[in-house]
Amino acid sequence: MSVTPAHPAYESVADVEAAAQKMRAFYLTGATLNVEHRRQALVKLRAYLKANEERVLAALTADLGKAPFEGYATELGIVYDEIATCLRHLNSWARPRRVPTPIVHFHSTSKVYPSPMGVVLVLSPWNYPVQLALVPMVDAIAAGNCVALKPSRTSKHTSELLIDILANVFPPEFVCGFPGSGAMNDWLLEVRWDQIFFTGSPNVGCTVMEAAAKHLTPVVLELGGKSPCIVDETANVKRAAQRVAWGKGINCGQTCVAPDYFLVHERVVDDFVEQLDACFHRYYGEDILACDEWPHMISQRHFERVMGLIEQRNPNATVAFGGHGDPDTLRIEPTCLRGVTLEDPVMNEEIFGPVLPILTYRTLDEAFAIVRTFEKPLATYVFSDDKHVQQRVIRELPFGGATVNDVVIHLANNHMGFGGVGNSGMGAYHGKVGFDCFTHYKSTLTKGTWIEMPIRNPPFGDKIKLLRMLMR
Repeated sequence: MSVTPAHPAYESVADVEAAAQKMRAFYLTGATLNVEHRRQALVKLRAYLKANEERVLAALTADLGKAPFEGYATELGIVYDEIATCLRHLNSWARPRRVPTPIVHFHSTSKVYPSPMGVVLVLSPWNYPVQLALVPMVDAIAAGNCVALKPSRTSKHTSELLIDILANVFPPEFVCGFPGSGAMNDWLLEVRWDQIFFTGSPNVGCTVMEAAAKHLTPVVLELGGKSPCIVDETANVKRAAQRVAWGKGINCGQTCVAPDYFLVHERVVDDFVEQLDACFHRYYGEDILACDEWPHMISQRHFERVMGLIEQRNPNATVAFGGHGDPDTLRIEPTCLRGVTLEDPVMNEEIFGPVLPILTYRTLDEAFAIVRTFEKPLATYVFSDDKHVQQRVIRELPFGGATVNDVVIHLANNHMGFGGVGNSGMGAYHGKVGFDCFTHYKSTLTKGTWIEMPIRNPPFGDKIKLLRMLMR
């Protein structure tokens, strides 16, 4: 294993600016325009990650209590898949593309040239500290950019390891990791970047966008919100419970696309809740708080916040199962709340924890009306065997992405873009969409010189008749 290079000390915004200028100077050499340079960078990153898998998985366990299987499935495996997809398609993605030219521009050829944005800043969160840092970084490298990465200091062990990994794999003028000191975010946002990619809460997203606006820097915001899950009367309730328990259980509900609240048809709600309870215990045992494979909350503050959402329910709301937490381990049981209203605290913020508030409905229009009281969500889920219901959800509700008869997994298909809409974000990434995210497409038209088209030149006379024939 290579020795980690000494980390530069950042003590002021001037230090950050100096690092950014070194990256800009390297970018201006044109080295990253070479597709082979990008490929080698991705191959080297993958090799180093594979050689240090145990360290990465151990850091995820230390920060979030993720079991190695979960850490690989939801973090490292997704990074590997993104690298493989980029390597497989990079030559074709980076190639100029010829497009049609209107006849009015006779004897011209038109091409679109993919061009890197330049030096980009990636601000990543704590909940999936490997995946949500490295996947956008991989896309940015594939597109030919230099990358400044600032991981969250909340996921302390993983973020420190990421900084070490970047220092071992890349020269800092190409890819640079910035450690999470208290003032670092402010310093980074004072510096001018060619693009900023942020994953986190809508509130902080507003701060990032405001800072970027001072430099007219384009931003991509991957945010969150309250993602609904509809279970109708035709659903396979057993399958719905199995898949919801899995999707809400991963990372203890600390997932931006986790189903946040549940709209369950009144005919199947009792069965659904009973099946959910059974599934959680089948997956994690009778004493879930003692299960080594049940993750924990990231911090004491988040533990207390989520426990507060459970405890501050209205007097008529009941705990169908769960409800307990262990402040020593920061674990919270999967907790199902029934009888909640839209005024309950649990319905007034993104939960980001293992709490499942259940609301019932009679008609789909009634369920849709509830969904529309919230901001546009990052994800929407529907369990139904009725294709008409499935299509109504897809066509009539606004959302970033959706899964039908399962949860969460749409984001793992990197042949589709992943991103939010409205309050849940702007822009998308993963796969080709990720390459496009960090790319400016230069539209170019090349005109031949052997002939001139006099129709456009004065005097115009009655040329408008011919013009109308050409441009109609």
